[in-house]
Amino acid sequence: MLIRPFRAVLPNMQYVASPKAFFSSVREKYPDYKKGNFFRKAAKEAVYIVQIVREGEKHEGIITCAHIDEFISQRIKKHENTISTKEQQQIDLILKRGAGVKPVLVFHKEVKKISKWIKQIISNKKKSFEVKFSEKEIHRIWSVTDAEDIEHICKMYKKLVPEGYIADGHHRCASTALMSKNYEGTEENPYEYLMTSFFPSSQLKIYDFNRIINIMDEITPVRFIVELTKYCEVEHLEKYRSPAEKFEMIMYLGKEWYAVKWKKKVLSSRSNILLDANLMNKYIMDSILKIEDIRADTRIKYIEGVKTISSFKTNCNKLENSIGFVLFPVDINDLIEIADKRKVMPPKSTWFEPRMKNGLVVQEF
Repeated sequence: MLIRPFRAVLPNMQYVASPKAFFSSVREKYPDYKKGNFFRKAAKEAVYIVQIVREGEKHEGIITCAHIDEFISQRIKKHENTISTKEQQQIDLILKRGAGVKPVLVFHKEVKKISKWIKQIISNKKKSFEVKFSEKEIHRIWSVTDAEDIEHICKMYKKLVPEGYIADGHHRCASTALMSKNYEGTEENPYEYLMTSFFPSSQLKIYDFNRIINIMDEITPVRFIVELTKYCEVEHLEKYRSPAEKFEMIMYLGKEWYAVKWKKKVLSSRSNILLDANLMNKYIMDSILKIEDIRADTRIKYIEGVKTISSFKTNCNKLENSIGFVLFPVDINDLIEIADKRKVMPPKSTWFEPRMKNGLVVQEF
């Protein structure tokens, strides 16, 4: 993996009164914040260590720049298709800001030598700054500027990390690759390297990505369950519980909870890796509800699994005639196999934690 240090732009934390409000607005307001001296250019090029403390767990990785060819050649592999309109939105944002305010999140198989090096930096070096978003979430940054340390980590990634997998940032990768292409054959390419955070797979967790579908007056709840039983075993529940395993979903319909399991005949007709999301798209969205374009249909709302089940239920109850589905989280080995085979998952299949925040480390182009 070809990585290099970069001269980042970092927040002036003494000017930040409310971290949550400030960093949540950086995506749109970065140029104004930069003019107002809320950000400063680092004195030297560096590789950054990031430690995210969330819900009592520590997640440690690095923030650096990866060569754009690592993404184009799919040595850093994708598992989702991108949408051209969203690529254009990303390009517009990059041009407006002249910067990328959030690193692409990439994971790779754990390398003990790299993990040991990260822990040594954390133990022996004073951190540059930390941001406390809540009592349960703190982000800490260490700046590594020593030439020997930088050379060492770059060599380890080149030798020991032959491939990686995008966890978050497919559209940022695609839009930067398009912009880099415009500079082919020129001496300087501002988009040749893309700010990327690398974490070992053991440091990341995949959550479910749940769905709420507004069926309006198109089908009654009773009729829907009748149609659903063609493909699934449906069991009424006295109260909510999480899905127990892959191929089981929990459904919320008519203010009642149901366990929904795919029938063996559905699972036996596999041509590739089966996921609850693609089974749901084929048999529920398409066959029962006649929803053809799941990317564009406004009747579908996606709820990330880190949100409480109470929040999920509230969102369902806002609509008179809705169906909610809580899915079992995607197994990371399924994701890796899909990416290795250069196949893609349905949109909104995974929610990774921890997630990087906008504005903690910025790459100016």
